[in-house]
Amino acid sequence: MTHPSLPAAPGDVPEAHERLFTIEATPVKFGPGAALDAGWELKRLGARHVFVVVDPAVLALGVAGPSLASLDAAGLQVTLFSDVETEPSIAAVERAVQAARAAGADSFAAIGGGSAIDTAKVANLLCTHGGQIMDYVNPPVGAGRRPPSPLRPFLAVPTTAGSGSEATTVAILDLPERHIKTGISHRLLRPSQALVDPELSRSAPPAVIAAAGLDVVCHAAESFLSRPYTSRPRPATPDERPPYQGSNPVADLWSAQALRYGGEFLRRAVQGDTEARGFMMLSATMAGVGFGSAGVHIPHACAYPIAGLRHTYRDPGYPGEKRFVPHGFSVIVTSAAAFRFTFDAAPQRHVQAASFLTGRTYAPDDREALPQALLDLMRDVGAPSGVAALGYGEADIPALTDGALQQQRLLAVAPRSPSREDLGRIFRESLHNW
Repeated sequence: MTHPSLPAAPGDVPEAHERLFTIEATPVKFGPGAALDAGWELKRLGARHVFVVVDPAVLALGVAGPSLASLDAAGLQVTLFSDVETEPSIAAVERAVQAARAAGADSFAAIGGGSAIDTAKVANLLCTHGGQIMDYVNPPVGAGRRPPSPLRPFLAVPTTAGSGSEATTVAILDLPERHIKTGISHRLLRPSQALVDPELSRSAPPAVIAAAGLDVVCHAAESFLSRPYTSRPRPATPDERPPYQGSNPVADLWSAQALRYGGEFLRRAVQGDTEARGFMMLSATMAGVGFGSAGVHIPHACAYPIAGLRHTYRDPGYPGEKRFVPHGFSVIVTSAAAFRFTFDAAPQRHVQAASFLTGRTYAPDDREALPQALLDLMRDVGAPSGVAALGYGEADIPALTDGALQQQRLLAVAPRSPSREDLGRIFRESLHNW
């Protein structure tokens, strides 16, 4: 696979530009029954007292049972915390932090979707290094403090075919009072070990699988289409090298395979096929490794204000009564317009991404190949038809644009930098995708 940023020799890269990229990955065990190794893995990591963050629905359905039984069999002391919100607010994450501090555990585990895993990441960070959540939130929203040394051992056990948080360096949270979602990003947030067990996704509702799977597809596409790592300025110190470095040949491999699996298996996974859900869980981890190195950009930058500006939408396929926009839906609704905007920066790679997703061959100048492939997938899995379906209208576009502009950490790796007017146009074109 050709890569536009890979130089023939180091001297081909301007002196002021980045010449290095980093690939790091969470150690992963994948397969039916992987969750049964939870106790063994934590003992191997030196744990004695584990603070376990469990999604309440996962706990109620018994999905967490195998992992919890494994912890008990290993003789580990467990403090169980299940006060977890879907798409957690900063207040919900703060409750977990306070409970973890009170417990005094020497290690962490999370059993659930991205919300549970991200909650545990932040609790681990603050229990290890102190401070407040906003100290670590990415600038310009927060202070962007960097953890100075590794966190406590952390085991992630995902239960949805989707977020990839078990393999990533980020934790996402909602700031309702500021009408925005944001995150904390640092390589040390990555879990110490992940157990990816397809059996745990059996009970997830179709809408949850659809949203999570579309997030996987968008992770992979954005990562594959991010600006080349050699196009960034060289950082003054290694500590200033961002987690999202831009596309590179190794991240491309993970992203490309995640796109292939998304196109092949997501429709079946939504229909309840357990084998397909397993492949989507694997693709989530693959996409997490890819975008953990390369990064995501415009669709995710647009997703955070879509999810954070208003809390009135309730997806009928999601359990519970909380009103929120599921993350995968908030991401995917602007993806077609975003990739139309970025097409001219790398036409060949956009067409390649479409081919990975569909298995078809396209003309090299087909700017609709990837947008149409994404829209077809959205329709087939029952995604909302656009930003308007999530409760927004033309009058909301300035506020949505303001929110997207705050996500400079993400926009910095876009293959084509959007202006305020460009982002407004992307939101406008995405009001109604069909």
